Amino acid sequence: MRRLILLVGAIVLVDTMFYSAITPLLPLYANRFDLSKSASGILAGAYAAGTLVGSLPSGWLAARVGAQRAVVLGVALMSLASLGFAFGHDIVLLDVTRFVQGLGGACSWAGAMGWLLSSTPASQRGQAIGAAMGTAVGGALLGPVLGAIARGVGPEPAFSTVAVLGGVLIVAALRMPAPPVATGGGESLLASLRERRVRGGMVLVTVPSLVFGTLNVLAPLRLDHLGASGFAIGATFLVAAAIEAVGQAFVGRLADRRGRRAPILAGLAIAVVLMLLLPLPASAALLAPLVVVAAVGVGTLYTPAMALLSDGAEAAGLDQGLGFALVNLTWSGGQVVGAVVGSGLAGATSDAVPYVLLALLCGATLAALLRQRAPLAAPG
Repeated sequence: MRRLILLVGAIVLVDTMFYSAITPLLPLYANRFDLSKSASGILAGAYAAGTLVGSLPSGWLAARVGAQRAVVLGVALMSLASLGFAFGHDIVLLDVTRFVQGLGGACSWAGAMGWLLSSTPASQRGQAIGAAMGTAVGGALLGPVLGAIARGVGPEPAFSTVAVLGGVLIVAALRMPAPPVATGGGESLLASLRERRVRGGMVLVTVPSLVFGTLNVLAPLRLDHLGASGFAIGATFLVAAAIEAVGQAFVGRLADRRGRRAPILAGLAIAVVLMLLLPLPASAALLAPLVVVAAVGVGTLYTPAMALLSDGAEAAGLDQGLGFALVNLTWSGGQVVGAVVGSGLAGATSDAVPYVLLALLCGATLAALLRQRAPLAAPG
């Protein structure tokens, strides 16, 4: 079990490192290719768009051919696309390679998390997800560092080196005993949507994804506009990820012991306040701490929301790989809408408009949960 946890942790770390490396690079590419906020949002959101397209097929693949093969295919796609991103010198090529990275991420996450969750007792699922998410946040922590290095020395050596790590992970996955191939498919996936915890988990993954999709475009561009260096932008997201990585394990234990509800309510309340505050700072020194608090607070939603969805998938008899495909679907959908629509609204009006709309969405979700009588309890 320890080897499996280490393998899953390494896979999600590399995946999120690829994903988040764009943050300090985004202002550079925006200047190099004269990108608007909307075009910058497309580059930032292309990865999530790939995950969106690949989410359900990757879950079906993990259920049909096995988690191990899904992991190998996913990591291979990510590594090859990252080489393309390293040597791409055209914005269309960069968009396409980010999209293919997202396809690979969908396969690797569905395979790896399905593998882990199917091997974990329900009463420990929050801790398992928290550990995986903590490692994923570690990748998000290293991603801006990788992006800052790529900004300094060039993307070719930086992204080529990380692609080599993908090859190492493929070898490690092939050396692990393959888990049994599960049964179930489209019919059980559709039937699972009748389970309240599945629907609730999907909504509660979508909300923070919308926030992060918007924040990951607008915050670095605003910090750059206010005079922050690429290093300072990377450091802002580095600090946020470091704090969140430590906190995810605690949130997972809390979700197992006290139920999924408390951390979800706290995350939504923090999101409402921070979304209203983010448009206000007129200096990078004031904006950066708000970005850190917003990222950490909103990030607490992911672990209990995923655990809730996993509980519902088990109750509905759904393979965990397919269950996590729903996480991929809702996460990527929120990221795409946040990155593309959020940045488009900001470009047409101001940053305040998408932030206020997100505050209203988080507030409405919080109010709906407070009115709900049925608890979001952890399984016994």
